[in-house]
Amino acid sequence: MLNIFRLAADFSHLFSFIILLFAMYRKRSASGISLVTQELYALVFICRYLDLFEFYSVYNTIFKIVYLIFSIGIVVMMRFVKPYSTTYQADTKEQDTFSRFLLIVPCFILALVFNYERELNFSRPVVQEILWTFSIYLEAVAIFPQLMVLQRTGKVENLTANYVFVLGSYRGTLLLFRCFVLWFQVFAHDYCIVLD
Repeated sequence: MLNIFRLAADFSHLFSFIILLFAMYRKRSASGISLVTQELYALVFICRYLDLFEFYSVYNTIFKIVYLIFSIGIVVMMRFVKPYSTTYQADTKEQDTFSRFLLIVPCFILALVFNYERELNFSRPVVQEILWTFSIYLEAVAIFPQLMVLQRTGKVENLTANYVFVLGSYRGTLLLFRCFVLWFQVFAHDYCIVLD
């Protein structure tokens, strides 16, 4: 279901990727950017888009591919491509010490316990649903390492602050979208019951 909240969320997230890549390219540096956060986002999209080849719409498929390419590409740039890898190693790595497992393990346990599937039989659809739920929980906390880097370094560049702000606006508009969908489903369900 596409609505204005979903479009705003998708495009603000796309814009956050563009801001981050522009900042890295302009500075020729990954200084001040959390690799842990970028790895967590890559994991979020890999787990969420396991259904990439189950076609829903052109819009949906294009955004899935773009999110995967951008998130994995940023991780590859920060790990292996000079000067981004060397500036991250020199300037930010010491402050980017937030434990990945401190976020991954609780999110995975939550996904095992709280998901839409009623029985836990580990068939392909159930595993896909658990990983999708895991990605939702992990995405909610994936920004924490970036916030810790900003707090520890004590310096916030404009483009990095803009990236964090736009990422936050993505989360806010996504929350509005999910509330709209929930309200619509409840309203439509109640309306159909009344018509029966």
